[in-house]
Amino acid sequence: MNGARQHAGIAVERAYRFVLWVVPTVERFPRSQKFFLGDRIHGLALDVLEGLLEATYTKDRLPILTRVNLLLEKLRVLFRLAKDLRQLDLRRYEHAAEELNEVGRLVGGWLKTHRAA
Repeated sequence: MNGARQHAGIAVERAYRFVLWVVPTVERFPRSQKFFLGDRIHGLALDVLEGLLEATYTKDRLPILTRVNLLLEKLRVLFRLAKDLRQLDLRRYEHAAEELNEVGRLVGGWLKTHRAA
C-alpha cells in the first residue's frame, strides 16, 4: 500500500503542476482556437487530475486509472494537433509531451502496484 500511496501522491502533484502550466499556455491560443481546442485541453487536463484524486481515495482503482490512461492519450493527440495547427511552438509541445509521458509512467507504475496487491 505504501508504494501505491507514493505513486498516487507523485502522480497527483505532477498532474496538478501540469494543469497550472496548461491554463496560461492555452490562454495564448487565438480566440477561435481557445474555444475549439483550448476548452477540450483544459477539460481533459482537469479530468486527469480529478481521476487521479478519485483513484487516491477509492479501493477499486483499476477502472479509474485505466480511464486516466485514455485521457492522457487524448491529451497527447490534442497537443499534437495544437502544434500542427501552429497554436503551440515546438518547445511548449515538447514540454507537454514530456509531462504527459511522466504522468503516464506514474499511472502505469501505480497500476502495476495495484495489480500486484
